[in-house]
Amino acid sequence: MGGTHRVTPVEVDIRAAHLDSAVGQQVLAAFVADISDRYPGWHPGIGPSAEPHDFEDDRGRFLVAFTGHTPLGCGGIKRIDAEAGEVKRLYVLPTARGQGVSRLLLGALEEVARDLGMSRVRLDTGNNQPEALALFRSAGYREIGDYNANPAASYWFEKIAPPTGFEPVLPP
Repeated sequence: MGGTHRVTPVEVDIRAAHLDSAVGQQVLAAFVADISDRYPGWHPGIGPSAEPHDFEDDRGRFLVAFTGHTPLGCGGIKRIDAEAGEVKRLYVLPTARGQGVSRLLLGALEEVARDLGMSRVRLDTGNNQPEALALFRSAGYREIGDYNANPAASYWFEKIAPPTGFEPVLPP
């Protein structure tokens, strides 16, 4: 997990952070604003939890992508059972979109899931996020039934790791 990756035209460093840290709250506020615009009436209390404790110890991890000291986006993986984790709050700031940052974050979250002993990663998204749908499908996620009763979601996905771990999340 982590490390610096070259993504044209920026270098991306992915680091673990606390969701309730200053930088965690900064990128989370941008996520909430974006999702609230896309889904009027949505707020962080709707749907499955994504609280600071969900991303601590063996329960999961929250990651922030940076270029230098500037945050580009975030995402978390939280344990939902003994074998599965769920991607939460995957978000890239508009100024960093189209540069592969979300793909790097998703790959880093899969790596964390593997390191925490998870063999499956699940996630959900809604109708108003076509870029997320394209990312998840191109990264090898397959559609599954509703696993979390998230009223804001329209699509549910899962990726199962082969015995050697999750395959790298490469561009299509």
